[in-house]
Amino acid sequence: MTRAFLFPGQGAQTIGMGKALAEEYPAAKAVFDAVDEALGEKLSALIWDGEQDQLTLTRNAQPALMATSIAAMAALEAEGVTVEAAAYVAGHSLGEYSALCAAGSLSLADTARLLRIRGTAMQEAVPVGEGAMAALLGLDFETAVRVAEAASEGFVCQAANDNDPGQVVVSGHRDAVERAVEIAKGQGAKRAVLLPVSAPFHCELMEPAAEAMAEALSHVDLVTPRVPVLPNVVAAAESSSMLLRNHLVDQVTGSVRWRESVMWMAAHGVTETWEIGAGKALTGMVRRIDRSLATRQVGTPDEVRAAAAAFAAG
Repeated sequence: MTRAFLFPGQGAQTIGMGKALAEEYPAAKAVFDAVDEALGEKLSALIWDGEQDQLTLTRNAQPALMATSIAAMAALEAEGVTVEAAAYVAGHSLGEYSALCAAGSLSLADTARLLRIRGTAMQEAVPVGEGAMAALLGLDFETAVRVAEAASEGFVCQAANDNDPGQVVVSGHRDAVERAVEIAKGQGAKRAVLLPVSAPFHCELMEPAAEAMAEALSHVDLVTPRVPVLPNVVAAAESSSMLLRNHLVDQVTGSVRWRESVMWMAAHGVTETWEIGAGKALTGMVRRIDRSLATRQVGTPDEVRAAAAAFAAG
């Protein structure tokens, strides 16, 4: 069995995520404590007992989801499963930071601070109401790209997330994205809907956030990961710390090439994926991309124990 560990992105956040892990595994609790210390606030209190609308704010959701994923990794390690049990690690958008942290390329404190900067910068890059994102369901990536180009009309509208064979997200100026929704319906999309997001991520409008991340990343140590990482913008394994740093900057305005990433892993021997942290969105995508891949979610104490038992059994 050759595994890849996958780390979820924004949208998976729920109040209470990771709390059971922290209650059962001291190492998981230590992750949340370290993130609180790095940020100078009790983010864990918001994650476990706060309001969903506050947790969903980009500046909070990004470090919160990372903390939950790394807490799950800490629980796995307490059960004897280290990151080297995976041939590759990958994360969806902010999950790429979780993957780098899990692989030892970024420290936990640096990852938390970077994601707070990233979330704030992405939120502030475009005035509220000027940007939008929409999911085009039932169209392949090439068709979605053509739809985005037709909808742009001098404004920004780009394919932002290539999630799976029937789900592409477009991002850009609100009027252009709304045009893309209507054009997609005429191109045979099963559904085309605006997403409840606060900014148009992964498109050219995020350039101010990319500049902020380039500055922030220039001040942190990023070392060779213990296992190869698949950056979103290249959809292939990478271990060069210099290139991984550059890809994190490019990712802010670039497309999340998730479908291609999963296909690359399958083509390079991966037979099973573990979704580490909150939610099950990536598991669903993997199943739609390649049904031959076994999948497992690892976000609760019971799931951690089951995963460790499966690993021990070979």
